[in-house]
Amino acid sequence: MLNELVLKNKLKSINGRDYAAYQSLRGEYDFSNKFKLIIHQIPKDPYAPPHTGIYRVLVTRGDARIVNFNRGSKTQEIAFKDYLTRRFYEACVKVSRSGRGTGYSGVITINQPGQAVLDRNCIITDEQVIEVRCFLGMPASGRQINSELAEVMLLEELPQIVESALFDENINYEELHRHVKTVEDQEYLRAKLDSMGMVAFVAEKSVLPRKSGTSDQPMNNDSMIPFTSPESLRIEIELPHAGLVLGMGIPKGVTLIVGGGYHGKSTLLNALELGCYNHIPGDGREGCASISSTVKIRAYSGRSIVKTDISPFISNLPYKKDTTAFSTENASGSTSQAANIIEAIEVGAKVLLMDEDTCATNFMIRDSKMRQLIIKDDEPITPFIDKVKQLYSEKQISTILVLGGVGDYFDVSDHVIQMLKYEPVDVTRNAHEISGYFHDKRTPEVDISSFRIKERIPLPQSIDPRNKSGKKRIYAKEVHRINFGESVIDLTDTEQLIELSQTKALAYALDYARKYMDQKLSLTQIIDLVMKDIETQGLDILSDQISGHFAEFRSFELACTLNRLRGLEVIQKELESK
Repeated sequence: MLNELVLKNKLKSINGRDYAAYQSLRGEYDFSNKFKLIIHQIPKDPYAPPHTGIYRVLVTRGDARIVNFNRGSKTQEIAFKDYLTRRFYEACVKVSRSGRGTGYSGVITINQPGQAVLDRNCIITDEQVIEVRCFLGMPASGRQINSELAEVMLLEELPQIVESALFDENINYEELHRHVKTVEDQEYLRAKLDSMGMVAFVAEKSVLPRKSGTSDQPMNNDSMIPFTSPESLRIEIELPHAGLVLGMGIPKGVTLIVGGGYHGKSTLLNALELGCYNHIPGDGREGCASISSTVKIRAYSGRSIVKTDISPFISNLPYKKDTTAFSTENASGSTSQAANIIEAIEVGAKVLLMDEDTCATNFMIRDSKMRQLIIKDDEPITPFIDKVKQLYSEKQISTILVLGGVGDYFDVSDHVIQMLKYEPVDVTRNAHEISGYFHDKRTPEVDISSFRIKERIPLPQSIDPRNKSGKKRIYAKEVHRINFGESVIDLTDTEQLIELSQTKALAYALDYARKYMDQKLSLTQIIDLVMKDIETQGLDILSDQISGHFAEFRSFELACTLNRLRGLEVIQKELESK
């Protein structure tokens, strides 16, 4: 194996040469037996984005100089890796900086973590080794190599970052164990909800508001109001580390979150929406949990739909267009929302979250005046208000719905929570009393037929990752946008995606899923197989090239990605029950 001196001499020999000469550095280097550096992949252009280069730092877990943490479960290991990722990223920010030359020159970084604790492949661990996959923007002036700065980066700054993030003497073990225990408590809490008859929980003193509309970090000012639960909905849960925790439990069934504008309705819903993830200590939402099969639903005009049975909500379209196998390249608000619900049910959703601000009004309700003007025979939409109770009674699918202007939903609600100056108040009794005052109660517009989910079989030839030149073209530069072959997949309405690294992993997972498409397995079965492979073999299974830019995602987001691929072809089949 080569050493630091060899690397230094190589750098001196290429000073001033064309940027492509950096390729000569590829190889393995031993840094004074402290760590091993594998220069695995170097971009051929100083303007190439960080994900195109991979530098692998390996340390031995048995080395007394290296952080010592004995993993006992997968949850603990994910939390440990997440903690190290954050330390490495923070050390990079302190030690290195960009702008020291052309393009990305001078930067040392790692896949930036957000507020959630996710399994990422920027750090890989096993019994013997901790491997960090980072990026170095090798410095250049124009396209000419700057070896002097490269020496500083590789031989001074990188070792300083490694020591700061991974060496035992620099680890705050109290902080590390708090990080791990916080994640374990959240996992335990989420797993307990179903047996308690709950779909979500928000702990007392949680901080739900965020710093701004563009930041996921907690609000931290004097006007911030910690969460307090209404006594009627207050429950207690004994957590493994935090002990007895009090908070608001949201029971199964139909729950409305109501209130005036700017009183915190959507803020609460957003916390529930992201309650499927674990959060870091200090985030404010460590005590917020939703069951794992919670899916946010909204309308999104313009999306494509492929042979989805939306007939429970929409039927009798003009010109006899079939809605039991509905397809369109340009969905309306109502058809997109109907498809989003059916697709979520298809892959196992048990809780639907909706905010009236992002829902199609004509899909949610038709008031009495409109029903008199437009008779049912001329209206193909069965509004959600007429199906929401059936979803629970027939499919055990709960709904949590934010409302500010539609009181008719009181009639079909099990629980009503009013947000008043960011504090929740249980107004269920009041809402039901108000509902009882009206003698002309709303009746369903049609006979309620049973939900029959028709599963679909994806055809592999319709999922083509190649561009016009026949080369594989898969990448993501934005959280809600994937470039796949000649297609662009718009994931704007997939609101539970929170990191770009998830989107990058989804892009490759879509290609990986083709291996299971044999024209027999359903979309749900295929996604289950992909998720099982990731569970047992890790995120690296998604690509034949080493990557440090993938993060875990849920089966629901993979289904959303597949369903939004324009050109997707499926065979539809009906199941007796689902």
